[in-house]
Amino acid sequence: MSDRILTPPEKRAILVVTCTASFLFPFMGSTVNVALPSIGVDLHMSAVQLAWVATSFLLTSAVLLVPVGRFADMRGRKRVFVSGVGLYIVGSLSAWLAPNGVLLIASRVIQGAGGAMLASTSLAILSSAYGHGERGRALGINAASLYSGLSLGPFVGGLVTQSIGWRGVFLINVPLGILLLIAAVARLPSQEPSSPLSRFDWKGLAAYAVFLVGVMYGMTALPAAMGYAAIGVGAVGCYALIRIEGRNPQPLVDIDLFRSNLVFALSNLAALLNYAATFAAGFLLSLYLQIVSGLSPGTAGIVLVAMPAVQAVLSPMAGRLSDRVEPRALASAGMGVTVLALVTMTQLGLETPLYLIVGGLALLGFGVGIFSSPNTNAVMTSLPPHKYGLGAATLSTTRQVGMVTSMAIATLIIGSRVGEVAVGSTPLPAFVEAIRLTFAINAVACTAGVFASLKRGKLHTGLGDSHTPAELPSRG
Repeated sequence: MSDRILTPPEKRAILVVTCTASFLFPFMGSTVNVALPSIGVDLHMSAVQLAWVATSFLLTSAVLLVPVGRFADMRGRKRVFVSGVGLYIVGSLSAWLAPNGVLLIASRVIQGAGGAMLASTSLAILSSAYGHGERGRALGINAASLYSGLSLGPFVGGLVTQSIGWRGVFLINVPLGILLLIAAVARLPSQEPSSPLSRFDWKGLAAYAVFLVGVMYGMTALPAAMGYAAIGVGAVGCYALIRIEGRNPQPLVDIDLFRSNLVFALSNLAALLNYAATFAAGFLLSLYLQIVSGLSPGTAGIVLVAMPAVQAVLSPMAGRLSDRVEPRALASAGMGVTVLALVTMTQLGLETPLYLIVGGLALLGFGVGIFSSPNTNAVMTSLPPHKYGLGAATLSTTRQVGMVTSMAIATLIIGSRVGEVAVGSTPLPAFVEAIRLTFAINAVACTAGVFASLKRGKLHTGLGDSHTPAELPSRG
């Protein structure tokens, strides 16, 4: 932020603006997923095309998060944040008016770009405004906003789609975006770039895009040959990225940061494993509740709210506690509870009582809620202020990759055990076995995340206002 000391009302205004942005990003993704069947009927889109309505948003935002975060550090975070809100509004209007599937997907790309600009700057702006001793509380409230978006998205999306049609799902984001734009312009303090003399790394961006698009698209395309080929291309992009960034004094992706800052590296790895292990739970249990238990979509949606609702309640408390208690301990404990919840889910059967499923979801939400805010606090506190944008963008990208990985694992296992059959013809025993196996694999991944979380090292979390922790494991 600016060099002057911010007043409490100014800090609260920043908190409101950034939390609104954190709410909008997952809210849009989760509302659109509910509307996909109606979109397919109205625009005559195939299942593959509908998948791209969701995937185009995810891929675009994932690829742009780190470049936009770097650019925000160079040119000013408020400028990028405000531009992102404007782009988000344009994408929402374009999607609302889209006459066909091609233009709808293009609109989702615009939305994804705007969303990346919001996600990569909001955490950085918030971390700059709140110092040690208070940052964890602010990040906890921010995480609660994110989970509130995930919680309300399916409910609002279903209600709007049923009432006024799928176009309303995009239209409701326009007034929300306009209000956010006005608030951002009026209430976010002016900000000087933290690294104005840096040059943007275009070669690194090209390699980074090939790496991320190849790997993320490849995982969604498995087990087809195209999926393996795309992952291979992504691996080449990764090799090129490491070579290019290793020689660049002003890299887009600071490879040395992962090597020298153990807290930053292992906190991001823990986030990757946590999202890879938990994100598909909602997808799997949505299918289970409707196909196996025979619940209606509305009732299944209410049941599934148990997980994000618990996360939204616990995240602020966990974040506030991480200002006084070592974040490593809290985040590791949260991942341990998550492992227990995933193991519980491996016991699903053809006639599992509904209260056990709700209890398992609540336990899963408890674990993730305890993990998320302290882990984010550890990532941001491990960095100097001029790298907040890069740090926030890297963490957001890690989450996106974890989400795609989680869905890829679930899809691959269900496809191998059940095959491509119509929903009404799904063999229930094989389907339940596939769900149990997916949760078992996720439990193993999350267990690895516990060890990554424990090995990250300690942070100095005293109440001083220093931005750099006193104790950071490094190469020396």
